[in-house]
Amino acid sequence: MTSAAEAGTDDATLRVLVVTGMSGAGRSTAAHALEDLGWYVVDNLPPAMLDDLCSQMEAAGVEQLAVVLDVRSWSLFEQLPTMYEDLARRGISPEVLFLDASDEAIVRRQSSARRPHPLQGDGRLADGVQVERSLLADLRSVADVVIDTTRLNPHQTASRVAHFFASERAGELRVLLLSFGFKNGVPVDADLVVDARFLPNPHWVPELRSQTGLQPAVRDYVLDQSDAEPFLQQVEGLVRLVSPGYLREGKHHLTVGVGCTGGKHRSTALATELGRRLSASGMRVEVMHRDLGLE
Repeated sequence: MTSAAEAGTDDATLRVLVVTGMSGAGRSTAAHALEDLGWYVVDNLPPAMLDDLCSQMEAAGVEQLAVVLDVRSWSLFEQLPTMYEDLARRGISPEVLFLDASDEAIVRRQSSARRPHPLQGDGRLADGVQVERSLLADLRSVADVVIDTTRLNPHQTASRVAHFFASERAGELRVLLLSFGFKNGVPVDADLVVDARFLPNPHWVPELRSQTGLQPAVRDYVLDQSDAEPFLQQVEGLVRLVSPGYLREGKHHLTVGVGCTGGKHRSTALATELGRRLSASGMRVEVMHRDLGLE
């Protein structure tokens, strides 16, 4: 879907985004980031009121509406089918942004804030997290974008939201290249994951160990390996292969995880180079290094 500014017409469809996810995973941060991007954000709007709100937004010339839902108002989730039917009659296909984090991260954040989990009742905080994860499983499975905030600070979470939901040009795919270290876990929000651990590890070269894949010596060492170029070509080709299908299915976001052992050398150099190549060909790309600095 495109805004009037993007399409150059006055009859563009209102873009609607449902923002949801686990308590403590960053919904509020995402909502603030969307407001900064020019979205009109409404928190816990009853779905029965959405049709009237859309009429008001269209009359006011608002092009992007985000509705934030959380499990504290579970009745709102039960009304989602009705909300989708109302939007479909308007020709609107809403997107879903799901904020997630590991159980350990959520428990740590909720405990630090000294806030009980909305579903823990008389049980432990961890019990509430498990109940919420079960209730939200179906919605997470259909989300257009899942952002795992386990290792992200609020600034990084806002940056990730901005990458995906700043105004898009019509028919354009946004690609996020995310370097990471397998020892820290595979990113759960990646659509595709490729493994660079087959390349020699600069960690075992004394003069390169303390450097990162962002520095010329390490970058050159990684990219000069005989298997690096075929690897980059294959991954670039895969991104180009799936891109048209993603757009046909109405998905405008693709996250590619590029992993090595620690996320410091090989994955960082390769993700950066892949981003350079895709950007040079006209694709809209952002590169992030999840684990850089964790070693």
